[in-house]
Amino acid sequence: MTAYLNEEQQVEALKQWWKDNGKSVVIGVVLGLAAIFGWKGWQGYRVAQGEAASNLYIGMQNQVNAGKVEGALETGKRLLGEHTDSVYASYAALQLARLMYQRGDKDTAAENLQWVIAHAPDPLIADLARLRLARLRIDQKQYPEAGAVLEKIDPVFMPAAVAELQGDIARAGGHLDEARQAYKRALGAGALGETVRRKLLELGEKAS
Repeated sequence: MTAYLNEEQQVEALKQWWKDNGKSVVIGVVLGLAAIFGWKGWQGYRVAQGEAASNLYIGMQNQVNAGKVEGALETGKRLLGEHTDSVYASYAALQLARLMYQRGDKDTAAENLQWVIAHAPDPLIADLARLRLARLRIDQKQYPEAGAVLEKIDPVFMPAAVAELQGDIARAGGHLDEARQAYKRALGAGALGETVRRKLLELGEKAS
């Protein structure tokens, strides 16, 4: 027997191999193509969904700017229902919270902020909602709830704003030394404006 198959033997060997393995090869190719085109189809769907969510949010913003609050509320609710995982839904919920607060419906505003915390695809957006929710709870004089919300914010997220709110909570509870320290942390973290300095002065502490 020669070391190498001659041409005719190679052809026969290929035929036999195909007979033994051809079916599995075809199945593998089909599955591979299905995976490729399925992934492309999924990617296309995601792009289309993103564009739809973006268009809805732009429409909501236009309605707000035009003073069509009812239309903006309906569009925002639609975004939350149809595109829950989209960043635009989180933006819409933040906008809904603001609109409801302006209407004096603080409870519904809080619900919208809690929705963002639960569904935001970006932790920064969730922390922004927490910060706004803490402010709202302070406005409602729900100080323990506000403090609990602040504790869940990432320490590197807007530390000056967080420290100022912690000072407000401490001050409301009569913990004046704790409030002073919190306001000083806010200034040290880069709090802007005269608000924090004024709060310190009201507590008998001269701001540097």
